[in-house]
Amino acid sequence: MESERAILAFAALAQSTRLDVFRLLIAREPEGLPAGDIARHMSVPQNTMSTHLAILTRAGLIEAERQSRSIIYRAKLDAVRELAFYLVKDCCGGRPEICAPLIADLSPCCTPKNEATQEAVHE
Repeated sequence: MESERAILAFAALAQSTRLDVFRLLIAREPEGLPAGDIARHMSVPQNTMSTHLAILTRAGLIEAERQSRSIIYRAKLDAVRELAFYLVKDCCGGRPEICAPLIADLSPCCTPKNEATQEAVHE
C-alpha cells in the first residue's frame, strides 16, 4: 500500500459516522447490509449516509453490489489487512520479540462458526 492510499483511508475513517459504519460493515461480513438499513441503524438521513458511503468507497474500504433494487455494502477486508500491514511493516527494526504482542493482538478475535459449532458438539 502506498502512502497516498493509506492517507485516503485514514481520512475517511477520521469521521465518527464513517468509522461506525465501517465497523458495522466489518461485523456484518460476509453478507453486508443494504444502504437503507445502514442509514436506519446509524439514525442518519439516507442522503447523508450516501455521502459517507461514497467517501468510504473512494477510499477503498468498502464496496457496493447491486442486488435487485438494493445496493449492498460490504467491508473490503483485504483493505483492512493492507492498512494494518502498512502501519506495522517496519515495526521494531526487525526484532520480532518486540512485535510479538502486537501481532498476537491482531490475531482473529472470534472463533469461526464451524469451529464453534464443532466445540459445542464435543462438549
